[in-house]
Amino acid sequence: MNSAILAHVVRGDTLESVHRGHLVVMDGEKNILASLGDPDTVTFIRSAAKAFQAIPCITSGAAERFGFTDEEIAIACASHSGEEIHVKTVAGMLEKAELTEADLKCGTHLPFDDKTAKQMLRSGERPTQLHNNCSGKHTAMLAFANHIGADIASYDSPSNPIQREILKTVAQFAELSESGIALGIDGCSAPNFAMPVAAMAKTFANLLNPPSSFSLDARDACKRIVSAMVNYPEIIGGTERLDTMLMKAAPGKLISKVGAEGVWLCGVLPSEKYPSGLAIALKVEDGDDKRARPVVAVEILKQLGLLSTEDLPEFAPMPVKNRRGELVGRIEAQIELRTV
Repeated sequence: MNSAILAHVVRGDTLESVHRGHLVVMDGEKNILASLGDPDTVTFIRSAAKAFQAIPCITSGAAERFGFTDEEIAIACASHSGEEIHVKTVAGMLEKAELTEADLKCGTHLPFDDKTAKQMLRSGERPTQLHNNCSGKHTAMLAFANHIGADIASYDSPSNPIQREILKTVAQFAELSESGIALGIDGCSAPNFAMPVAAMAKTFANLLNPPSSFSLDARDACKRIVSAMVNYPEIIGGTERLDTMLMKAAPGKLISKVGAEGVWLCGVLPSEKYPSGLAIALKVEDGDDKRARPVVAVEILKQLGLLSTEDLPEFAPMPVKNRRGELVGRIEAQIELRTV
């Protein structure tokens, strides 16, 4: 892979580590405006696919049948932190769809939110599948299965009608054939999708501006998902999650969705500066989620004029501290977007 340097880790005044990767920025017509590395690099989209995994729940009529609110549509697209608002929202969806936590097959982990996780550990409370960051996505899949009469027990199987319809949807938004998408199993046990980084950007370009060739139901589902993400950023991530922080720093201007292993997708809503909007796809080559991804994402949005130089200063650069909390270094972006 012909990757580009994205970020430096500096300790004192000495370069200690380098993060490399791939980046593409395209407009709403899917013209590439800027790129770094190789946009044709194939990798998994991971949780950045959640909006497209949720679309069949809406287009099938399941979301309407069960009366899912916009907050519940947002949680279906979220990698949430397992905070109280997230757990309650997923529990409400399950109840509406006549399902229980036991029907979920996403597995259990402590909440991503550090405060919530520490409180649970102190009190001896065990996490449930509701705390899993993918529980909203899985609940939408289950609701879809319940609505069309598909087998609930195997809803996560690639051969189940639920996953076949999701693959069809992902392929449509990525502008790829279904056979051109390699499948793998995600951390939450659902199928996931490998595609070029440029195709990832296309998925968000089509989410923001679904073409007339898409069905009316699909176009309406896109509008609902974008609206839900814009209006409920705290649902998409959480108190200290990158997606929420970015959308709150640029309210009403963009939608953000991270994926594991250093993936980040962003959709910039149409504006005077960007009449057809923008779609951004980032892959950090070494899979870093904590250091390079937030620093580079913030720098991209600043260079595009979506964030000011004063926004999110904790990422520009990100401080490196020792065990006593003393500043000993920094992580800084090394990108310069040259518009094509």
